Amino acid sequence: MRSRSVSLTGATGFVGWHLSEAFRDAGWRVRAVTRPDGSRLLPAGVDRTDASLTDPGALARAFEDSELVVHCAGVIRAKNEAAFAAVNVEGTRALVEAANMAGCRVLLISSLAAGGPGTPEKPRREQQTDAPVNAYGRSKRAGEEVLRRIAQSPWTIIRPCAVYGPRDRGFLPLFRMAQRGVFVLPTRSTMSFSLISVADLSSAVVDAASSPRAAGEVLFVGHGDPQSTDSILRTLAGVYGKPYTPVGLPRPVVRAAASIGDLAWMCGTRFVFDSGRLAEFDAEGFVCSVERARDVLGFTAGTSLCDGFARTAQWYRDAGWT
Repeated sequence: MRSRSVSLTGATGFVGWHLSEAFRDAGWRVRAVTRPDGSRLLPAGVDRTDASLTDPGALARAFEDSELVVHCAGVIRAKNEAAFAAVNVEGTRALVEAANMAGCRVLLISSLAAGGPGTPEKPRREQQTDAPVNAYGRSKRAGEEVLRRIAQSPWTIIRPCAVYGPRDRGFLPLFRMAQRGVFVLPTRSTMSFSLISVADLSSAVVDAASSPRAAGEVLFVGHGDPQSTDSILRTLAGVYGKPYTPVGLPRPVVRAAASIGDLAWMCGTRFVFDSGRLAEFDAEGFVCSVERARDVLGFTAGTSLCDGFARTAQWYRDAGWT
């Protein structure tokens, strides 16, 4: 008889670390499946097994005795479509083939980017036709299609919106600027986003892993209160006790920065901004409906933006990141 055990990829990353802790704290035995050359730390009480995402046989051995595989590993920044596909599509294919061999359920951590834009008035819903705007979103959507097509056991797809919290480096530049009292508007001030704290996301994923109703579901997960760019930066100003004086960037400057980012990728250097990110900033917004997750899982994100940002800022200070 199988134990209540989960194998998790991406456990040394931002979201994966928190998922490892959430499953552990919920009473699951957690096995982190890491790259053979990996040396990054894991949360206490989490086992480590090495296996490459390019080796279905090694992955199947790593998944032995697990009830569930949670696939959190992936890339959110890459130089081109092929680089995204190599990890987010082909890595998912190898994982699902391995899960088939091991007889495990699969829970895939995808992204709102796979669905595409939405606004507070017309949030992106699960039943809509997907419309990703960049290579990242297309690769996450293609990874989902692989899972749907070849999985032999029940599966669930979770599509988080923008995730923030301790250990996150994506929002870190905004926090660092806010600490200095600098508030640059990278998008229209009215552009809206769904956000979620990593703690709330982790709770949703554990709920989905434990719910038979989640089988075969694609679920957007986010906070029910969308935030505009202006409200996000204004909240950060309040967290750091700084006067809020936003500075807008002319669109030609933003587009020039994206071109520089693309050139940096071609030269082998990662840049904070590129054409893929520009495509997101040129969209009407990234807001998703949270109704389906509420109806299927009974899940509602409970962390307000102010509280979540305050906890994140404190973690950054304690860790010496800011």
